Amino acid sequence: MSGVEMVLHPEEYERIRDVISRLRGDCNAKMVFLVDKNGQQLAAHGEIDALDTTALASLAAGNVAATDSLARLIGEKEFSILFHEGERDNLHISVVGGKVILVVIFDERSSLGLVRLRVKRGASDLKTILDEVWRKSAAPKKAGGGAFAEITDEDIDRLFSD
Repeated sequence: MSGVEMVLHPEEYERIRDVISRLRGDCNAKMVFLVDKNGQQLAAHGEIDALDTTALASLAAGNVAATDSLARLIGEKEFSILFHEGERDNLHISVVGGKVILVVIFDERSSLGLVRLRVKRGASDLKTILDEVWRKSAAPKKAGGGAFAEITDEDIDRLFSD
């Protein structure tokens, strides 16, 4: 799907938010982010007020890109899961469907095992939604497409009639 720009509609965004919200609760995480590989935040849920989410999204994408290069250097296709352990907080980063990055930030209230287990299910749910988004984004547009593609002559007549 390279060269195709992802178009995320409100209903798909809400489905994604539902999945990451459920994931946050299921693994008792502080925050869950979904980021594209260019470093753009797609969705977030949790304790994000005191965090620079733009920087987090960008750095997570850079981390995945650097790790992909390391993987290729040693003959691996990719490292699809990254884990960073800190004194207080931990980051679990995974690539979903080869297209987006799921970041889960958690502390001692959870465990790596629980996060990995729950992320597996959440990633599967996200992949289903994102496959649909990519399929719609790649679908050929109607002739005369764009913002006015679905407007009919009847709509125009109704608009200008008294």
